[in-house]
Amino acid sequence: MGTSLALRKHASELAGATVAFVDLETRATKDDHQALRLWLRLLSCTVCIENHVRGRLRHEFATTLPRFDLMAQLERHPNGLRMSELSKRLMVSGGNVTGITDQLEREKLVARNLNREDRRTITVKLTESGLKRFREMAASHERWIIELLGGLNQEDKQAMLGMLRKLKTHSRAFAVPAMNHRLSSEDRKK
Repeated sequence: MGTSLALRKHASELAGATVAFVDLETRATKDDHQALRLWLRLLSCTVCIENHVRGRLRHEFATTLPRFDLMAQLERHPNGLRMSELSKRLMVSGGNVTGITDQLEREKLVARNLNREDRRTITVKLTESGLKRFREMAASHERWIIELLGGLNQEDKQAMLGMLRKLKTHSRAFAVPAMNHRLSSEDRKK
């Protein structure tokens, strides 16, 4: 009881004050390398936009961004995708894909189908109601992104696309190849 009173008192004191928004970019100082400051700004923008989208999906559709992302992959592949392919495309573990798929299947938004040629393989596909639901969410999602990026004019957006394409191409040269070999017994001890 005393805690809630203290919180209300503190909130009323803050009501007239200007509160500084803290994000990832606030970690940087003017003395930090420009590349670091740019990296933190990119992260801050991504987190801000993602948080907005997550909140809107939760509030307007009672769903999550991972569920939306999985459905988006399936919408692009009407014949369905194998669970392993979904995991690869979403860059999450097979267990995560299984959990999300279980939820969506219970809601009759996706269906699992056994592959006739290889019975070890399961393909996941949007149901008719799943496709309808996804399209409703996708239309709203597009409006939200347009709104969030509305502070940029067409030239700004085109320039950013070009600069980010260049950054993406350059940064891919530094990608670490996947480690597909087994650890030696010495490595496992470490």
